[in-house]
Amino acid sequence: MSTSTDYRPNDLHRQLMELTERSLSPTGRYAHVLLMVFAAGMGVLVAALLITEPALLLRTQTAFGVLVAIAACWVGYSAWALFRRPLMHAHRVVAGTLATTFSGLFAAATLTAAVMTESNAAWLAGGLGLVMLAIAVALLLRAHRQRRALLSRRDELERAAGRFR
Repeated sequence: MSTSTDYRPNDLHRQLMELTERSLSPTGRYAHVLLMVFAAGMGVLVAALLITEPALLLRTQTAFGVLVAIAACWVGYSAWALFRRPLMHAHRVVAGTLATTFSGLFAAATLTAAVMTESNAAWLAGGLGLVMLAIAVALLLRAHRQRRALLSRRDELERAAGRFR
């Protein structure tokens, strides 16, 4: 795409349409369908365990309930991303927000368990949770930056197109 401020009306219209009509690529669509299938499968399996095992400890039932809610969030996100247009990288911001939230929840839970039990495995899981959280935050920041750049480009094209009306 040209970043020049010397636009022709047909180029502006074409560039603006390309930018605002974009949806997921075929690979992105397949990835989101797989995400939906795996998240739904995980949610159903964990819900089945939760329902069929009434003797589970309350903390285990709570953890399973949280896992079912997380799975439902990922299913909802993938359905939204598959059908929303234009995306303008909003799907990456939403996915980054979910990943940051769930990684933070995992890190907090495992580090709390580590402090309470002094278990080496819990400390290791907590460390892994912090690594996942750092990656999720980095991806979220990148998604926000890319979305701002796309929105800025769209606004620039709309302003330029307004001069030709």
